Amino acid sequence: MKEKKKNKISSNIKQTIVIFLITLALFYLLTTLSTLIKQPANVFLLQKGTLFLKDDTEGLIIREEQVVKGEDYENGMLQIKTEGKRVAKGEAIFRYYSDSESSIKQKIEEIETQIQVRIPENNEIPISDIALIESQMKTQIEDINNMHELQKIKELKTDINTNITKKIEIIAENASNSEIHDLIKEKESYENELTKNSEYINAPTSGIVSYRVDNLEDTLKTDDFSYLNKEVLDNIGAKVGQVIATSKDSGKIINNFQCYIAVNLDSYEAKSARIGDKVTLELSNTLEVDSEISYINVEKDDSRTIVFKINNNIEKLTSYRKISLSVIWSKYDGFKVPNTAILTENNKNYVIKNRTGYTSKVLVKVEKQNDKASIVNNYTTDELKEMGYTEKEIISMPNLELYDEIIMNATK
Repeated sequence: MKEKKKNKISSNIKQTIVIFLITLALFYLLTTLSTLIKQPANVFLLQKGTLFLKDDTEGLIIREEQVVKGEDYENGMLQIKTEGKRVAKGEAIFRYYSDSESSIKQKIEEIETQIQVRIPENNEIPISDIALIESQMKTQIEDINNMHELQKIKELKTDINTNITKKIEIIAENASNSEIHDLIKEKESYENELTKNSEYINAPTSGIVSYRVDNLEDTLKTDDFSYLNKEVLDNIGAKVGQVIATSKDSGKIINNFQCYIAVNLDSYEAKSARIGDKVTLELSNTLEVDSEISYINVEKDDSRTIVFKINNNIEKLTSYRKISLSVIWSKYDGFKVPNTAILTENNKNYVIKNRTGYTSKVLVKVEKQNDKASIVNNYTTDELKEMGYTEKEIISMPNLELYDEIIMNATK
């Protein structure tokens, strides 16, 4: 009887201990959960990164460009050199249609049809003579299938028709049928007449051919930028990212060695800039170009109108007058951490490193900081000594290493 009573008391004690431990565990869990809700302690793996100090803005493209236009523009024009092609001074870039253009072209097409009908099916033309033309035509047809810009499609169609004509001529010239040769001569006669009656426009200087004329070519000059200010940039009339329409009666030659981009900025970096400074411009997600500051105008509101000169990728800008871009003033490399991971005590910056449950406070040097993140690095031994730390203290100091687990939103 006494043994049963003793066992019952022992069982009650065990139950009490278990209940106490469960209560203690629940209390700890609730306390921890409450702390996490108030101050979440997320972690991330430390990695190398780059922090850009930049201004996102809009820029006006200013080029050295010369518009060319003839007298017979009312009949329309035929592009000889396609958009974006480089030409030498004196090369024919386009011509105007003559009054008899339509009727002469129709006669040429009729003759080409007659030539094709008379070409023997068993002609023995060496493959090497036409292989190159067929290869070009195949590439051009594939390009048309993937092309979405109307002007480019028109240009490719013109190139394809030219290659078809060349192929016919090669086959016809090697044929023994005298009637074919007579038709070729007749065709050449009409082509000469077409050429003789057309006004050809030649390049006044070497450069890039463009038919995108917006009538700002004579307004936006490159020899003197003193006319540029914030008001001009705001009221120029060009829309950001809008492709300049193709002219039907004129073209222009663009200097392919350099162009300029004008912006207005109000940042500390812009106000600290000087003529001659080298700056990187980000023109798209995949395109960065080097530039040099050529002109600075201090505005009434203390902002800066700045002109950047670039010397490469000029041909990629010929379709636009105004674009979105980023001016990258500087970039910093090192360990990239969110600002929420940095603690400041006594004018010194720290991050909390977690390793298998144990945390340590790491002194770090903040190289650069923006609104969201910072680039940090370890101090060198010499720097720590200059800060007053002893050699013994420096040896015991933890350092940041790649892929360390860093705690964000940690409390002091």
